Amino acid sequence: MRAVAKPVSSQIRDRDSTIDARMRVPLIAALATFLFHLVANPHYGFFRDELYFIICGRHPQWGYVDQPPLIPLLAAGSQLFGRSLVALRAVAALLSAGSVFVTCRLVQEFEGGRFAQWFTALCVVLAPILANFGMMVAPDSVGLWAWPLIVLYVVRIARGADPRWWLGVGAIAGIAFESKYSVAFFLLASFAGVVLTRTRSIVKSPWFAWGTALAVAIALPNVLWQAHYGFPMIELLRNGQHGKNIVLGPLAFVLQQVAITNPVLALVWIAGLVLALLTPATRWIGLGFIALLALMIAFHAKSYYACDAYPTMFALGGVAVERWTARAKYVRPAAALLATLAGCALVPLVLPVLPVAQFVAYEHALATVFPLGSTATEHHKQSVLPQSYADMHGWQQLAHVVARVYDTLPPAQRSQAVIATANYGEASAIAFFSTPSLPVISGHNQYFLWGTHGYSGNVVIDVNGDCGGDRHLFRSVRRVATFSAPYIMPYEDDMPIMLCRGITRPLAQIWPSVKNYN
Repeated sequence: MRAVAKPVSSQIRDRDSTIDARMRVPLIAALATFLFHLVANPHYGFFRDELYFIICGRHPQWGYVDQPPLIPLLAAGSQLFGRSLVALRAVAALLSAGSVFVTCRLVQEFEGGRFAQWFTALCVVLAPILANFGMMVAPDSVGLWAWPLIVLYVVRIARGADPRWWLGVGAIAGIAFESKYSVAFFLLASFAGVVLTRTRSIVKSPWFAWGTALAVAIALPNVLWQAHYGFPMIELLRNGQHGKNIVLGPLAFVLQQVAITNPVLALVWIAGLVLALLTPATRWIGLGFIALLALMIAFHAKSYYACDAYPTMFALGGVAVERWTARAKYVRPAAALLATLAGCALVPLVLPVLPVAQFVAYEHALATVFPLGSTATEHHKQSVLPQSYADMHGWQQLAHVVARVYDTLPPAQRSQAVIATANYGEASAIAFFSTPSLPVISGHNQYFLWGTHGYSGNVVIDVNGDCGGDRHLFRSVRRVATFSAPYIMPYEDDMPIMLCRGITRPLAQIWPSVKNYN
């Protein structure tokens, strides 16, 4: 009997149903991720850097001393309808959900099935550093979505997709650059991986050149801004490597990668790296990942700077686990359960889901059975809380203390008074939480470029400073308050608040000496 061809309309319906089926797991996993973070994220309080991003975003520019413009704009945009930690952290939750969606689609490109997609999504959601990227708004949050999306497009091009997708790669690369400069290392390492393997033919297309040009065009305004101000980001990075940041050797750096991705879940991305290197079609990804780690080690980067590459590595790892258990499918539930238990065990360390007192007890108990060692990236005496949580405390109280000092000044002095702070966290907290916003200056990072705002300096409320100390900048110096709060970082505790009057030299003349890029 001769087969009867299906009508065109039936063929279209079959194709659409196949597309819908392929989208089902990525969409459900992404929605679950968003809801998970929406519930877990908005606790404790605004993080130091989040406050800084908001204030920077309220002063839109093509760049800032220590960052490109995208994250400040997103952070400030989240506060357009009023002060809201939920709205701010929802931005990070959305980017994490986007990462999970893209990663599941990447698993499909690697020919992984349903188990590989769910298992990969589980690893991406629960890996500590990636969960942290999805918790609070930070430059790495955009890369959580953008880096695997770049890999997805390149994999499709390598499999024969329209080379015009290079324009998509260029657009995403440019957007990622406007979030964090470390994407340049990722792109360089990935390019090296491509040209060192048989995948190199894909860069011979003229569309690769057009995609590169588009990426450069999107990144260029920020590069020009940095050039205009003498590349302050480079100065800041150099300063950080001389006392502030913890510099890791090669072995310590690699071990930190295992610790911050969870030692159990790290087995998955390591399996992904092995699969990538053994498979000709994906070898460029494995070589690119190794090159990325090598670059980060060579430039003394912080341990988390390369971590937006892990969604891709977990995608490969999920496919590897699925393939290697094809004849022993009963192992898969055990693997998923182990990943869930190990991941959930460390969730309270990176998501503020426990009340503070319970967290302190939990962290202490966990350290006795699951020691990870220190994952700190800077030289600071630590609080009873890790810095990521300690810096979510005390900011609103600090703003209220400073506001009370400001309000007690006689009207004649208040009209010319300005608040000076030691760092951008203190400055941003006072500017954000005071109503109306108080005038704040600082020599730290972007605040230095914003300058004195025309204030003479004749009346200064110096927060966490000494009014110039032995330079005798003021005729009258008096401590008017001391700020202290539980759980904050030690260098912010017992903070002196000084009233400095009668400046001996114009503030504008002193200003160049207060620059502090770190």
